[in-house]
Amino acid sequence: MPENRSPADAPVMTLAEALKALAGSVRPIADHEQVPLAHALDRILAEDVRAGHAVPPHDNAAVDGYAFAAADLVQQTDRRLKVVDRAAAGHPVVAALPPGTAVRIFTGAPMPAGLDTVAMQEDCRLEEGHVLLPAGLKAGANRRRAGEDVREGTIVLKPGRRLRAQDIGLAAALGVGSVRVFRRLRAAVFSTGDELKEPGTPLQAGEIHDANRFALMALLSGLGCTVSDLGIIADRERAIRAALAQAAADHDLIVTSGGMSVGEEDHVKAAVRELGRLAFWRLAIKPGRPIGIGAVSGVPFIGLPGNPVAMIVTFLRIARPLVLGLAGATETAPTAWRVRAGFAERKKVGRREWVRARLVAGAEGEPIAHRFPQQGSGILTSLVEADGLIELPEDLEQVSEGDRVDFYPFSAFR
Repeated sequence: MPENRSPADAPVMTLAEALKALAGSVRPIADHEQVPLAHALDRILAEDVRAGHAVPPHDNAAVDGYAFAAADLVQQTDRRLKVVDRAAAGHPVVAALPPGTAVRIFTGAPMPAGLDTVAMQEDCRLEEGHVLLPAGLKAGANRRRAGEDVREGTIVLKPGRRLRAQDIGLAAALGVGSVRVFRRLRAAVFSTGDELKEPGTPLQAGEIHDANRFALMALLSGLGCTVSDLGIIADRERAIRAALAQAAADHDLIVTSGGMSVGEEDHVKAAVRELGRLAFWRLAIKPGRPIGIGAVSGVPFIGLPGNPVAMIVTFLRIARPLVLGLAGATETAPTAWRVRAGFAERKKVGRREWVRARLVAGAEGEPIAHRFPQQGSGILTSLVEADGLIELPEDLEQVSEGDRVDFYPFSAFR
């Protein structure tokens, strides 16, 4: 990757080229920690979770009903068996059972020894201590086999997985009380610009509230990072250099926005170059270029566009994979839905574009993506009111109403 070029000199890259370059350069942090399952949600697994026992650990009833041996029923012309015991979850039958008898059983209870079939209670009739069983039941009906879900010794969760509720539930079912995960990525965020003011303070002429820093902190926190807010740094190289050096001393990642375009004050760029390296990526995308990628004293640095929409979109599609990769995740690509376009639009060939859109159910219930009318890179309400982003590839010139398009719901970027 070319370093220390100005934005104007940087070659134009496609999104695919940028993501490939990032994937080849990212190395996850090396530190791990053991955490209890109760605190493992959204943490990134650092080692295999292996089944120490089968799930379920024993044959058990899949329904409430009556357990019996299918072979016994062959000898009974009236399909009547004497009920001799009761089995419930946590209260198994341990005594030996006489041949030709049945057991009242409840869902999840271990199958008594020698019994292999369960008749659903609603299909049975009780008569003076006997159960009349339905005709046509196959041997093994309504019985869950031991290991039907997970066999003993199976690796069920692999390193790099970002743990979801169902993953944690599976680990708990295996008796795992804690898991080894990558420690949380430490990210530092700051803003520069004499026009920026903290939210909650009144504005003077020419001033704006700092929206990007708070959006960035929320995005990073949503990916599991521990975020340090370095605030608004005075727009002077010495102050910026000091902030960068402070951030690099005890963080894994530094992220900021603005100051990356041609003609902008270059204090951030100069400070990053002095302390490390900086490459500019002129991406063939809309919204969102250029982007600064580099390192400060060996700590990865990301400089995103200054317009709020461009900053958020480029974070989701470009910075997010880098952040997750640094944090140890192996699955970093979001999943798109194929939906129909509820609009028509022309675009520039050779450029990938993201269109903010809302999903509305069509006449037959199929989701239709409707373009938000204002697509400017500073219109933050367009992201607030959208459900996600339509991604239009480089080779596409025209979208017509009814065409299939790729839609990324914001939930895909969690």
